Amino acid sequence: MKKALQKLIAMATGSMLLAEPALAAPAAVPNPGNNAWMMTATILVLLMIIPGLTLFYGGLTRSKNMLSTMTQIGATAALAMLIWVMWGYSLAFGDTTYEGTLGLFISGGSYFLSGTDASSTAATFTDEVISKYVFISFQMTFAAITAALILGATAERMKFSAVMMFVPIWLTIVYFPIAHMVWAGGGLLFEDGALDFAGGTVVHINAGVSGLVLAYLLGKRRGWPQEPMMPHSLTMTMVGTGLLWVGWFGFNAGSALEADGSAGLAMINTFVATAAGALTWMVIERAAGHKGSALGFCSGVIAGLVAVTPAAGNSGPFGAILLGILSAAVCYFFVAKVKMKLGYDDSLDAFGIHGIGGIVGAIGTAIVYQPFIGGPGDGSVGVGEQLWIQIFGVLVTIAWAGIGTLIAAYLVKLTIGLRVSEDTEVDGLDISEHGERAYN
Repeated sequence: MKKALQKLIAMATGSMLLAEPALAAPAAVPNPGNNAWMMTATILVLLMIIPGLTLFYGGLTRSKNMLSTMTQIGATAALAMLIWVMWGYSLAFGDTTYEGTLGLFISGGSYFLSGTDASSTAATFTDEVISKYVFISFQMTFAAITAALILGATAERMKFSAVMMFVPIWLTIVYFPIAHMVWAGGGLLFEDGALDFAGGTVVHINAGVSGLVLAYLLGKRRGWPQEPMMPHSLTMTMVGTGLLWVGWFGFNAGSALEADGSAGLAMINTFVATAAGALTWMVIERAAGHKGSALGFCSGVIAGLVAVTPAAGNSGPFGAILLGILSAAVCYFFVAKVKMKLGYDDSLDAFGIHGIGGIVGAIGTAIVYQPFIGGPGDGSVGVGEQLWIQIFGVLVTIAWAGIGTLIAAYLVKLTIGLRVSEDTEVDGLDISEHGERAYN
């Protein structure tokens, strides 16, 4: 009777002072649709690595090094996955937030995924949540493919043992801090307002710059550039290109963390930027007096994909097309002209396409994000201000990746060495390093 009287008084006076305390809100549970989409996106990113990247890079090498290239990629990805669950996730997205300067670069706690179980959730960009294990797995594939992308610059001359030693050091001092800086709350570039929807800085600039540093440290392949070193199977490279494009929808649209309109925007941008990049590269080849080539098509596809990665959910379709065109043009110039002028042997153009395309996309995102070009921004941050934020993010990534790679590479070089012997290089890494051949 007393409780009923209190409720009547509260209703009559509009006061809630006499009302009973509200029950605690139930714990958030993953939306099944979003969770299913993120599981699918995670598998699509794995498809990008194996078999996508293995076929793409493998086809671009000489036949005597194909299995070596594919094995290095597969083993690198597997090693990165194990490291991610042991300490990588903790350093990038751990539950412990450090105060002060340290918190700008890494987090902590959650080693070996401690405190995480099947009921644990991770927040998305709205009020929804997904399974924390799914989020961890999704980000794990990003770490794996970033480390594997570097190997395009070192193909045909880096020891397998050196790769296996380099990867854990590089991930720890380069990738995990950059992922934290860009994507984690409290991270240096995240708090600065840098826009990187799916990894223009974290993945592509990071891998491209690291590959360039390694290419200089390793030196040129024996006979390059005097001897022609043509791809041994453009058929495999084309198949790998298709698998990368398909998998990239998980990469870009999955970075929305929900099956929503933002994922749809990232999806259409991944279509049109890539198409624009592919055709632009072939047109430039024609204008330069060559025939439009299959290799040019594949290179343009990757250039477009790389450029739209940071802008996938931060651009309208028209802006994405412009990024694809610009990226293909700039990457072509670096691959065809700058590399030969500077004399660095970036074997499969990891820097020329991923590094340069990532820089174009990261900086260009400041422009295509604006509403006057159809972007999703609200105009509260002007072009000039956002442009400086993006440039600062690019410079930080270049410096961190370059210095960190130097440290990791020299640790390997001073212990077990980086490069195979001359005889091994002549015979091919397949038979010398792995005791087998791609073709018998």
